[in-house]
Amino acid sequence: MAGTSGGRPSICPTLLYADAKAAIRQLTEAFGFTELSVFEGEDGAVLHAELVQGNGVVMVGSKGRGGVFDAAMKDAGTTGVYVVVDDVDAHHRRALDHGVEILMPPTDQDYGSRDYMARDLEGNVWSFGTYAPEIPG
Repeated sequence: MAGTSGGRPSICPTLLYADAKAAIRQLTEAFGFTELSVFEGEDGAVLHAELVQGNGVVMVGSKGRGGVFDAAMKDAGTTGVYVVVDDVDAHHRRALDHGVEILMPPTDQDYGSRDYMARDLEGNVWSFGTYAPEIPG
């Protein structure tokens, strides 16, 4: 996994799931995310969750809760998220061990990255690799 430097990420992908609890289990168990926080409503629906990977955060919630974001996402397609990891092969093995659907096995790319691609329980595409864009200072 990429090292954690703390601080606050400037971009946080947000995904809504029909079964957010199952998604959180898969993201933590199979993809190695760590729960930072999970807030549930009285009905048990995940109102908001934050999962950490390296120095990045993914926000997760339950579909059908109402509100502007839920309405905007109602007919949206699946989401694709890229996550930087240090050891692609070990990460891939972990995902395989948890029965994740692999779309592309670990592959060396022409631009120097090694990455693989997987689909989560609700169709979102996750890419995990060694490529990390450098933002000039």
